[in-house]
Amino acid sequence: MNELCSLAVYGAGDDRSFALGDYEGPLPRWCPGCGDHSVLAAVQRLLVAEQLAPERTVFVSGIGCSSRLPHYVRTYGFHGIHGRALPVATGIKLHRPDLSVFVVMGDGDCTSIGAGHWLHATRYNMDMVALLLDNNIYGLTKNQTSPTTPQGYPSNTQPRGSYLPALNPLEATLGMTNASFVAQTAEWIPAHLFATLQAAHRHRGFSFVRVLQRCPKYTAPLFEEGMRKPDVIELLVHDDGVTVPALAGVYKHSIHHDPLDLDGARRLAEEGDRIRLGVFFRDESRSRYEDIRRLRSFTAEEKIDLLEGELERHAV
Repeated sequence: MNELCSLAVYGAGDDRSFALGDYEGPLPRWCPGCGDHSVLAAVQRLLVAEQLAPERTVFVSGIGCSSRLPHYVRTYGFHGIHGRALPVATGIKLHRPDLSVFVVMGDGDCTSIGAGHWLHATRYNMDMVALLLDNNIYGLTKNQTSPTTPQGYPSNTQPRGSYLPALNPLEATLGMTNASFVAQTAEWIPAHLFATLQAAHRHRGFSFVRVLQRCPKYTAPLFEEGMRKPDVIELLVHDDGVTVPALAGVYKHSIHHDPLDLDGARRLAEEGDRIRLGVFFRDESRSRYEDIRRLRSFTAEEKIDLLEGELERHAV
């Protein structure tokens, strides 16, 4: 990614076009069959479709298998510490609102150590896309129960099965003040995954997308039924949501849901017999933090002067 530093600053007259190769980074090192591969492919496809300039796009991650994604995309990236991807992304967006910011987190990264940041990022409603890659387990550290692990499912830390009911990230986000975009998709349905990411990117505000994701090593059985039995899936369809006509012949169950209906979204987010995919809630009228707290922009010379002033202030 270092070669991006030498790129010139392009303005509104930028007539460049980008192909898939412009976004491809090193060969991913995830396990064969890991759902992260599918997410990476969808993300790169989105970058091409939206023609996002690599030097004006940032991926921020925490710690976990999914958090390696910024290494495999040829844009700018910040690999942060466990649970702290969202505050880093908030700082980036606050100081550079012109950038396209994506946040990639795992279920432990987001809903456990990062839970406080996740809820407040929802309340801040800054214009970014937050992807929760939820495989229901701590995978990188080798099979520990996470907040989204189903009750009774065994792991190395709870070998007799998870003690508590699984946390539902959709319900939690929909219950937070100022939520503006909440969706769920599955990595084994590429067309739906891409359409959901595109809708999230085009939304102005904090777009929270839960991606149901297979872990072939530790939680392979959890999404097996949803992957092999189309009748288990129920699609939420609406003109303001995600509608993929090509999937109608595969997935027979669908429900017409208006994403502006928050109460309806909360009811649909409850666990049931089917896996519901689509946009649960979308409201661009919600206030955005970067609009409320506009920061003064500084020239390069002013930034250097301010930095030198701070260093001088703390000099011994």
